[in-house]
Amino acid sequence: MKNLSKILGMTAAAALLAAPAFAQDAIDPPAIEIGFILNTFMFLVTGVLVMWMGAGFSMLEAGLVRSKNVTMQLTKNIALFAIAAIMYYLVGYNLMYPGDAWTVTNIIGSFGTAVLEPVGLAGAEPDLTYASVGSDFFFQLMFTATTASIVSGTLAERIKLWPFLIFTVILTAFIYPLEGSWKWGGGFLDKDWGFLDFAGSTVVHSAGGWAALAGAIVLGPRLGKYKNGQTVPIVGSNLPLAALGTFILWMGWFGFNGGSQLYMNTAGNVADISRIFANTNAAAAGGAMAALILSQLMYKKPDLTMALNGALAGLVSITAEPLMPSLGLATVIGIIGGVIVVFAIPFLDKLKIDDAVGAIPVHLFAGIWGTLAVLLSNPAATFAGQLVPILIVGAFVFGVSLVVWLALKVTMGIRVSEEDEYVGLDIAELGMEAYPEFTNN
Repeated sequence: MKNLSKILGMTAAAALLAAPAFAQDAIDPPAIEIGFILNTFMFLVTGVLVMWMGAGFSMLEAGLVRSKNVTMQLTKNIALFAIAAIMYYLVGYNLMYPGDAWTVTNIIGSFGTAVLEPVGLAGAEPDLTYASVGSDFFFQLMFTATTASIVSGTLAERIKLWPFLIFTVILTAFIYPLEGSWKWGGGFLDKDWGFLDFAGSTVVHSAGGWAALAGAIVLGPRLGKYKNGQTVPIVGSNLPLAALGTFILWMGWFGFNGGSQLYMNTAGNVADISRIFANTNAAAAGGAMAALILSQLMYKKPDLTMALNGALAGLVSITAEPLMPSLGLATVIGIIGGVIVVFAIPFLDKLKIDDAVGAIPVHLFAGIWGTLAVLLSNPAATFAGQLVPILIVGAFVFGVSLVVWLALKVTMGIRVSEEDEYVGLDIAELGMEAYPEFTNN
């Protein structure tokens, strides 16, 4: 009897252990569905990281402008993100990813028709080799908002709110999606030129830089920035916020570059994503240290703002090709980006082009460098295939942006009055201060 009880007990235990396995086998999806699930999950997580970069831009800009203009920068950043979300749904997504062919008729006919899969995929036949439409739309949208954020910082402290937001509508609905479609939507830069831009050193960053440059030229410098042939430094209000913003952007960039792998459905893809994370981090570190050391050599004291922008320049520099370089080469690419920033900021000042936060050196200059740096690690890249698309995108974005800025200037004006600029845009434009208990500086 004792042996029989032991046998029955062992049998029951074995059955209990086996039951979960049988149940798991019954509910396990096919391998292709697992890939679909993993890819979708990657887009959602990395998309949230890129969305968090909006907070980074907000904090960076809030720290680098004077206290009397902080609320304006925060308002612009929250508004531009909302505008990007709406316009990318209405126009941008279908314009950027037109399917089999891009025609004006197709785009007009698809206005506002970017749709998600039905609830529970009921009756749908999704592409199980990729990811859900919702996750792809969500991820791509975040890049649109990033492009607009670049413009916001450059034009800080003297631009009116509503003309800026109108420009943001045009940028996020048409300018960025159009040039983006030429590469990522299967357009001519991809097909005819073999252009390589993994996560957007040109498509996102230099495009935002070109739009910002056109705006800065039309808008003009801040009052008192240039006097008697000299550049007068305008000190930011909160360097801790600027540093926090840089760290947030650094963190968000792992999603920016890592998610651009587009697939997480195999061990190879996961390994590549980890390689992208490591190279992205190495480039940022190289850019930060290069700018810090070079500012010490040039100005006799290390400059925190240069180090912050150096880190961002390193991140922009590695964005065009974060997968192929070694850790050492990624660091060197970032170092060169940091060096570019230190020289580009005073270069723009000599031209009397006022960039309030250094966005043009970081995103435009380092973006061009990063796109050319693809030649150092990717054997599929060609010099013409990288340089010509840079010039095409630059001419298009700068040219169209210049026309839009000039049209806004003529029709409604884009710059606040001298009195409003002196008082600060927080009070003059918004009627509220970020630091009401402190005196404006």
